Amino acid sequence: MANNKQKILLELLHISDPTLPIGGYSHSNGLETYIQQNVVRDVESTREFVQNMLLYNFKYNDGVFVRDAFRYGLENNLEALLELDNEAHALKAPMEVRDGSLKLGTRLLKIYVRLHDYEVMHVFFNKVKNKETPGHFAVIFGMITALLGAEIKPVLSAFYYNAAVNMVTNSVKLVPLGQMDGQDILYKMHDLIAQVVDETLILDEDMRGLCNPAFDIRCMQHETLYSRLYMS
Repeated sequence: MANNKQKILLELLHISDPTLPIGGYSHSNGLETYIQQNVVRDVESTREFVQNMLLYNFKYNDGVFVRDAFRYGLENNLEALLELDNEAHALKAPMEVRDGSLKLGTRLLKIYVRLHDYEVMHVFFNKVKNKETPGHFAVIFGMITALLGAEIKPVLSAFYYNAAVNMVTNSVKLVPLGQMDGQDILYKMHDLIAQVVDETLILDEDMRGLCNPAFDIRCMQHETLYSRLYMS
């Protein structure tokens, strides 16, 4: 029988597993555009892409939304969660990224409302079902992990690691890279992930949604690429 710490660890491993059937593998979040434009083309440019995405995009966007949703989840503050969800929706300018976040969030909720009876999660799910709130992945991830009893540092570490795994996995397929190259890049991200977690924890709320024009433009360009393997 698992003790409480072990149970929470297993919960975090489960919710951040890249093979969770929510469709994360079908989204490149603009990476496919970077590769077709020959910006990301080898091991070093892939490493730089993953690093910059964590430092300059995820930290100010999905990462900080996980952080704040986690806090509101601990407080069972439905009103604040709904407001945060709508803010996340407004700040996601590229259509494919916005739609992808909604798909991931909805599917994640559908898994967890079957597994747990947390009232705030079920009310939030009904709001999503009735189209009263968008249902973004980062907000839902933060809310659920708070309700599961996890601590914020491991939650953010799991979230960023999941993001890094998805970027590296997609790069291995698209660049293409060797599997060992991908593992080398991912392993070298460990210290950076720890750094980004610490920076996220102290980030001012005014920095939430910091604009990344190049990222947004390439995500928008993905909509009209001649050939596409990914949904974003």
